[in-house]
Amino acid sequence: MSSSTLGYLARRAAQKERVRILYRRALKNTLDWAVHRHLFYCDADELRAKFDANKHVEDLDTIDRLINEAEASYEKWQHPDPYIVPWAPAGSKFTRNPAPPQGVEIVYNYGKEESD
Repeated sequence: MSSSTLGYLARRAAQKERVRILYRRALKNTLDWAVHRHLFYCDADELRAKFDANKHVEDLDTIDRLINEAEASYEKWQHPDPYIVPWAPAGSKFTRNPAPPQGVEIVYNYGKEESD
């Protein structure tokens, strides 16, 4: 293979990865905006149609331009208060029951007294 072919393949691989990451981020952002699943499914279908509309573009510069436009649109429409799974970091239940402070001993004898 020539170096131009390798350069082309490397650039296409990078573009495919950028599109994949952008699609996943946009799909998760769509879920933040849709309150109910039936609304999400309609929005997800529209998003997929937008991505599929440019699936057969072959010009590398055009692909880069489309990706940049899509990333700008994603940044513009990003949800101001995204949904966070409650037990994930920054979620409402994350570290709800934190570890006790240093030096505090917890005895789990469940009411059983030690015999003297």
